[in-house]
Amino acid sequence: MIHTYSGETIQFEIKYKNRTSIGIYLDSFGNIEVHAPKGTQDESVIRLLEDKWDVILEKSKETKDRLNGPQEKTYHHGEPFLFFGNSFPIQVQHDPSITQDHVIFDGKTLHIQVKELEDERIQQALKRFYYKQCKAMVEKSIAVHQPHFKTKPRSIRITDSQTTWGTCDGRRQLTFNWKLAMAPRDVIDYVVVHEMCHMVHLNHDRSFWRLVGKIVPDYKEKERWLALSSWKMTV
Repeated sequence: MIHTYSGETIQFEIKYKNRTSIGIYLDSFGNIEVHAPKGTQDESVIRLLEDKWDVILEKSKETKDRLNGPQEKTYHHGEPFLFFGNSFPIQVQHDPSITQDHVIFDGKTLHIQVKELEDERIQQALKRFYYKQCKAMVEKSIAVHQPHFKTKPRSIRITDSQTTWGTCDGRRQLTFNWKLAMAPRDVIDYVVVHEMCHMVHLNHDRSFWRLVGKIVPDYKEKERWLALSSWKMTV
């Protein structure tokens, strides 16, 4: 079926089942399915769709965008970038007088000041900003969670990894992906705790996950956020 509401059109499929209520689901491709009790009138389905219209459109678009992968950045004014879990627009300012390209965040906008208007310079300024913010947040999180551990990290590094959010080796050397600065603070906390738990248990055995769960009971929600959002954590 096709339905238009508030200027937006969606296509959905209704499946009638032995159930007592109407449920709205998205498949792995972002397509909309409605599961309804046998005999349900179309009007009842439409009313529920309209009640949840904005959420349905948002989730469907996000799923389809995730399948398409990261969009190439243009570094134009107003383009959104993630910072601590929220999207903020960038504003690029050309200033030949500055000695180093840099980023200033005022709580609403990421102001990028560059000596020359070149995409590479804008990208590198953003990366340096995220590196710095990630390091500060990780160090703060480690200090907060240190009371849970008898041992301390030997070193802390921020790296550029394509495969991991963090690592801990046998010498208690911790590394973290700079892109974590795009994640919510509680997700960063989870990754920090995860790696600190490896100072006690190097593998992912049951004892490891018990320790993680003791400190971050809802750690599976944090993992889910990373799984669903990593595609858009890009510069």
